Amino acid sequence: MSEPILTVDGLVVRFPGKRGRQTEIIHGVSFDLFAGKTLSLVGESGSGKTTIARAILGLAPVSEGEVCYQGKPISNLSRRERRGIAQDIQVVFQNPYGSLNPAMKVGDILSEPLSVAGVTESRDRIAELLTSVGLPTDAMDRYPREFSGGQRQRIAIARALALNPSVIICDEPTSALDVTTQAKVLGLLKEIQQRTNVSYLFISHDLGVVNAISDRTAVLYKGRIVELGAAKQIAEHPRDPYTKKLQMAAPIANPKLQRQRREERLRYLAELKHDMKEVNDDYQ
Repeated sequence: MSEPILTVDGLVVRFPGKRGRQTEIIHGVSFDLFAGKTLSLVGESGSGKTTIARAILGLAPVSEGEVCYQGKPISNLSRRERRGIAQDIQVVFQNPYGSLNPAMKVGDILSEPLSVAGVTESRDRIAELLTSVGLPTDAMDRYPREFSGGQRQRIAIARALALNPSVIICDEPTSALDVTTQAKVLGLLKEIQQRTNVSYLFISHDLGVVNAISDRTAVLYKGRIVELGAAKQIAEHPRDPYTKKLQMAAPIANPKLQRQRREERLRYLAELKHDMKEVNDDYQ
């Protein structure tokens, strides 16, 4: 196997807490992302997924450990030094309604990263980007409010692709979309990956969505990776109890299997409630 394009090794993230103490949010997380592949970070809200992404992007402190891009440490780069790799690591945000400036036309939104990089004749490049995400070229002369949620997310993806990045961090890119639009956006991401060999760090709380796009999956619980492996293996044979809980919460199309999964989840929650009651009784 080739060398990873992005490595996170023993990452610890702490934030200032009360009375001068620091609160540790991420506890020694490690994983590798390879070229042309998708690694998903999956877990419920508060598990630390987005904090890891922010640490990679230099938006959250790296208290311990290291983040490396193409074998070179990037954890402690200054803002100026980080500009050199900014075009290589891009991000697609969760909310397509809030991530695009409503006062700017789509063409201006897509030209911003190109202007910063000194690209001239950007109108041709913008037309190319819009075509690559399945939008008409005249979209550049319209405002984000004129598009549906799925179309806005396509615009956000086009913006991330503007500088031909090697890595795109997708932070819950489908959570604000309906199921049909989710499928279309996931299909678009896979098609782009096959065409450009871009790598995705895909963040989601939905194991069902993750299973549709991932090569490898890392399951996060309270800032720790509790299970890491091939996406198919984790989807079909999860080992950690928390992964099993996430799997039971993910909807499936088969009504009979969905009913069985719901019954299993209810039994799991009943057992968990019983165990917690016993612990409380012993404590009292």
